[in-house]
Amino acid sequence: MFDQNRLKDVLVQYKQDFVAAQWNNEKYKWEAVKWFQDNWDVNAPDFAEMLSRSLDKTLNLLVSYNNFPKAMIVSFAKSAPEEVRAMFIALFDESKDVFGRMDAFKQQSSKLLEARYGGDEKNHYQYENAISTYLWLRYPDKYYIYKFGEAKKVASALKSEHQFKKGAYADNIRNFLRLYDEINVFLKRDTELVNLFQSQLTETCYPDPELKTLTVDVGFYISRVYSKKSADTDTGAGLYGAGYNPGLSVDDWSKLLKDETVFTSSALEIMKRMKDYGGMATCTQLAVRYGETKNFYNVGSVALAKRVCESTGISPDIREDGSTRWWTVLYTGRDAKKDEEGSIVWKLRDELAEALDQADLSAIELYAAAASSEENPVTADMEIEPYNQTDFLDEVYMTRQRYESLVAVLRNKKNIILQGPPGVGKTFAARRLAWSIMEEKDDSRIEFVQFHQNYSYEDFMMGYKPVEDGFELRYGVFYRFCQKAANQPDKDFFFIIDEINRGNMSKIFGELLMLIEKDYRGIKATLAYNGLPFSVPENLYIIGMMNTADRSLAMIDYALRRRFSFFEMEPGFDSEGFLRHQKILNSETMDELIIKVKDLNHEIALDRALGKGFCIGHSYFCGETVCSDEWLRSIVEYDILPTLGEYWFDDANKLQRWANILQGVFQ
Repeated sequence: MFDQNRLKDVLVQYKQDFVAAQWNNEKYKWEAVKWFQDNWDVNAPDFAEMLSRSLDKTLNLLVSYNNFPKAMIVSFAKSAPEEVRAMFIALFDESKDVFGRMDAFKQQSSKLLEARYGGDEKNHYQYENAISTYLWLRYPDKYYIYKFGEAKKVASALKSEHQFKKGAYADNIRNFLRLYDEINVFLKRDTELVNLFQSQLTETCYPDPELKTLTVDVGFYISRVYSKKSADTDTGAGLYGAGYNPGLSVDDWSKLLKDETVFTSSALEIMKRMKDYGGMATCTQLAVRYGETKNFYNVGSVALAKRVCESTGISPDIREDGSTRWWTVLYTGRDAKKDEEGSIVWKLRDELAEALDQADLSAIELYAAAASSEENPVTADMEIEPYNQTDFLDEVYMTRQRYESLVAVLRNKKNIILQGPPGVGKTFAARRLAWSIMEEKDDSRIEFVQFHQNYSYEDFMMGYKPVEDGFELRYGVFYRFCQKAANQPDKDFFFIIDEINRGNMSKIFGELLMLIEKDYRGIKATLAYNGLPFSVPENLYIIGMMNTADRSLAMIDYALRRRFSFFEMEPGFDSEGFLRHQKILNSETMDELIIKVKDLNHEIALDRALGKGFCIGHSYFCGETVCSDEWLRSIVEYDILPTLGEYWFDDANKLQRWANILQGVFQ
């Protein structure tokens, strides 16, 4: 849902501007729909001519600076009319999921681009905005025109629960349709607006009985007109809360910082972490770096602001709709940029930041307990659930013999990489392997990270990070975990690295390439950053995971490869654990499907271009306590067949044969 008071405010301004400005500029949208409806004929003998004529009135809806979807789709229709006709027939097939149709249209456009231009032309321009426009023209009583930036601004302006993120195409489309449907319902209840709109309609306009195009226009108005007006009045100099002043001096904040009833220990932790981060951060950024959940920082800041107001008698920041924005007592803020984690970036108020500079926060923990920054942290005693080999084999579908081999290899080498295709349970098994060796579920002795292309030595070991007056040496997650393990030499510790081959190994490990080796455990080497001796303790084990089916990933380099043993994780369909799981689900359809998948894996293993590292894993068939045909069908349609489509993209006959075999189980 969204803030209805916000939309009421929008509509007050929209109605004021509608006749004088908005309608004259935007009337062409209704005219474009009417023209399309009058001219569209999917069975026209000259499809290209019909398509071009139908889109004649769309103007800037399908052409703008460096964006030419209309020209390109007409060009495609002239060179391949039947293919484009089929694309529109499929796009307008309302019996299927809308995003699936949009995605198929986009993918087919890519194929036409390659066939027509051979890669010389880089863009077909048939993306979500253009494709949603085609849908809106064809079904104006159901669809809207989608623009990512516009939808995101509308959601933000109306304080909607629906979120829009770069790259999340399917979720964005579905959230967009839900949001605009909610707005549409609200517009229909505004009789003044409906009467005003209908009074302006002419014979050249589509009558818009469901007000879908009017909803599109209101969204456009919010993103282009209202958001700017709102920003001018609400954010001052580009910041939320810039127009509000709590009226507290540095001395006032200093006194409050000493009052334990106002600045509790958790409140001081939030303040110290904000200062350490540079005085500006989102709740998500604080949670990622220092631990705790983002809600800890959000709720904690609001609670602190309320206590400050109660203690001092000051009034908080009140929005136009009468609601209270508590956090602006402590911070100003702005919307996070697309490359920043989180939604709102907070900035400590200058007076509070200066008071924090003067305060002694040395006794306050910078890191949460689970990610302590102490050199030699010790885990407090607590009751921990036992875990053994039998528990492992019950949960991880592996034979006992392979489990014993896995443990022996890890014990001997101290560093192991679990490799295999998606779905064989690598990540699931890694933590349970550690538990089974520790013989208890002690997560305080396990650290879990995931490598990516931007992961560096500075994140992993140590490096200089920018602070307010320059740079400061910060210790990374592996350095801290090694110190923790060294402090408890009688216990085993496990460092788990997901997607280990996504990172630049030499860049991340540096001199650790030598220190992680079994023969060099406990031997100290001088670190370049701090000039101090460091060693990887003998009781620390490294478990990495590597996806062998992702052809876009680099292989592990040989210098690192010889420091690790590699253990192939295979589909566990024949393990005792999976057979018990299969028996419990008691489904003849599942039993038949598993037989087909095992046959499929046999063919994949024999394929010279693939091999056993590309087999279908068993974990697709786990996680449910009741087995239904709908669940099994979804595994085939949305997990297995798309994977096979990537494997055999150049062999349509083989792909179709296996699609028929797997789908035939449900006949």
